[in-house]
Amino acid sequence: MRLEGEHRRSIARTADGKGARILDQRRLPWEIVWVELRSAADAERAIREMWTRGAPLIGATSAYGFAMALAEDGSDAALDAAYHLLAEARPTAVNLRWALDEVAKAVRPLPAAMRGEAAFARADAICDEDVALNRAIGAHGLQLLRDLHARNPGRTLNILTHCNPGWLATVDYGTATASIYLAQDEGLPVHVWVDETRPRNQGALLTAFELAGHGVPHTVIADNTGGLLMQRGEVDLVIVGTDRVTANGDVCNKIGTYLKALAAHDNGVPFYVALPYTTFDPMTPTGADVPIEERDPDELALLSGPGANGQTTVRVTASPAYNPAFDVTPARLVTGFITERGLIAPAALSS
Repeated sequence: MRLEGEHRRSIARTADGKGARILDQRRLPWEIVWVELRSAADAERAIREMWTRGAPLIGATSAYGFAMALAEDGSDAALDAAYHLLAEARPTAVNLRWALDEVAKAVRPLPAAMRGEAAFARADAICDEDVALNRAIGAHGLQLLRDLHARNPGRTLNILTHCNPGWLATVDYGTATASIYLAQDEGLPVHVWVDETRPRNQGALLTAFELAGHGVPHTVIADNTGGLLMQRGEVDLVIVGTDRVTANGDVCNKIGTYLKALAAHDNGVPFYVALPYTTFDPMTPTGADVPIEERDPDELALLSGPGANGQTTVRVTASPAYNPAFDVTPARLVTGFITERGLIAPAALSS
């Protein structure tokens, strides 16, 4: 990722190697603030309160939190306590539990005194693996964009995104944005329609911030604008990320994704989901079996941002509010999955 003119990762070990350093994404794009996490409790809070977010990055953050706990106390009791604390931070994203399982698998055979160091090593490896996976996802998605451009030479490719599937949701590159960054670097003419993504506005605040930093032409739109753009032929394809894909190919992603898939299906616009294989969940049969996180209604009822005298919060409704964080897009609406192993049809998951 390009941040303040330098290449950075969204998470890394602290200088002393005993903690993890993350961006406080609640402050973006207005302020760039790095926060040091020093305990499993810090990591759990950062995940639950969305200082850090996105399925792969949640996994990496939980892995480091787990390592911090085991460096302090490597006993079986401490291992189990830290695992359960972190696993409950956010229930929908499958990468969180996957990363915890990977660390636990690496350290359980070891004596208690060796578990902390081994856990940090596995957390480091999870981060390195995530970067490589996302770079590979980007390469396969880039070929898709090349093919689309070849069919329409001389015309800008218009891509619609939802939420933030970028490097701020991963360790680097992003999932859905990886191919866009590579296309921009290659000189393909791309433009991104960026859903604002209410109620937390991850598109308007985070995706737009990322794209601007990489020099990618983009336009922020209201969440309900995508359907009109598709009717007008102004969207060539939709690419989204995901927090979990179930055994039958159903896609659980930020609330509003399902509506984009319906509009794309109705207008013959390809709808792709970009993800690493770690986000597939073969143990959950269908999207109906995924626990949908319900968040604080105030995320919907309040809006915050910079004002004349600092941060300002305003209330937009006095009525009761309902705030589910995710919805489920049925596999039948998905054109294909862009993974580190290539493009995969939804039918291939259940075969």
